[in-house]
Amino acid sequence: MDFFELTTSPLDVGEIARRFVPVDCGATVTLDGYVRQFTKGRETLYLEYEGYESMARKQMEVLIGSAREKFKIAAVAIVHRLGRLEIGETSVVISVAAPHRKDAFDACQWLITELKRTVPIWKKEVYADGEEWIEGDLLPPVQPNS
Repeated sequence: MDFFELTTSPLDVGEIARRFVPVDCGATVTLDGYVRQFTKGRETLYLEYEGYESMARKQMEVLIGSAREKFKIAAVAIVHRLGRLEIGETSVVISVAAPHRKDAFDACQWLITELKRTVPIWKKEVYADGEEWIEGDLLPPVQPNS
C-alpha cells in the first residue's frame, strides 16, 4: 500500500492523499509542501529541484520502512517533484495513514524532517536579487533493519 515517487509533473495533493484509505485507520495526515514567495526576507521568483533519482527512491523506501518501525502506521505516500516550480506549486506531498491521528501526525513530521536531511534532492532558490543552492544536512542513507 505504500508508495513513493519522483516526478516532473504537477502534484495533485488530494489524489496522492486518497490513493489509499485503509479501513482499519481513523486518520490520514498529509503534508503539502509548496513554494513560498519570501524566504528569510528575500523575494523568491521560483525554485528548481534536482535529485540523484535512483538513490533518492532507495532512500525514500528506507525512510518508509523506518517510519513503520518507529510509529504505529498503516500506509505512507511520499511524492517529490523535480524541475522548476513556481510560487504556490507543490514540491512534496507526504501522506500517512494510521489507526490513530497522533501516530499519523508524528510520523508525517518525522518523515519530512528525515526526507530533507537524508534524501539526495537539492533545491536552488532563484530570488529577485540572485540565486542560491540550498544545502540540506545530507547524511549517508539509513540502513534498514534486516
